Amino acid sequence: MATELKAAEPAPAEPAVPSLVDRYFTRWYKADVKGKPCEDHCILQHSNRICVITLAESHPVLQSGKTIKSISYQISTNCSRLQNKVSGKFKRGAQFLTELAPLCKIYCSDGEEYTISSCVRGRLMEVNENILHKPSILQEKPSTEGYIAVVLPKFEESKSVTEGLLTQKQYEEVVKKRINATTVTS
Repeated sequence: MATELKAAEPAPAEPAVPSLVDRYFTRWYKADVKGKPCEDHCILQHSNRICVITLAESHPVLQSGKTIKSISYQISTNCSRLQNKVSGKFKRGAQFLTELAPLCKIYCSDGEEYTISSCVRGRLMEVNENILHKPSILQEKPSTEGYIAVVLPKFEESKSVTEGLLTQKQYEEVVKKRINATTVTS
């Protein structure tokens, strides 16, 4: 009596469970911030109108070969985002930001310097001090632990905050056009 060996049948594929960010946040993008090519930012907007500012996947800091030397929330001699102290129901003490307000500066080991802007109007709720001590998490986990800052838009402006920002699909098209433009010129 020969026993037949059956090939193991593959288990049915489990549907991919969306991440916390994909489940609760809407991704918005700002391409070429302040006219600087490829310096794209991602804004994760929660349903409660809180916006988390992160780097977009195509930002030069997240590209291969870049090493972050340091990150500074010191914007000018008189302005440090680390001095932001928020308290109470009405968020007293929060620094008010415009769309182009700088949040931090990233210094790379190759001498490049990148200024990260807010991209949305609102009150600065917090900055991520963890990236000061371990800058590599900005590259390893840009959408979660490596976020830059949290901004709360005014309630009246919460619907209009996304004007001028790109959806995920629009952003993917912009990146695709960039790639096509570089391959044509090469």
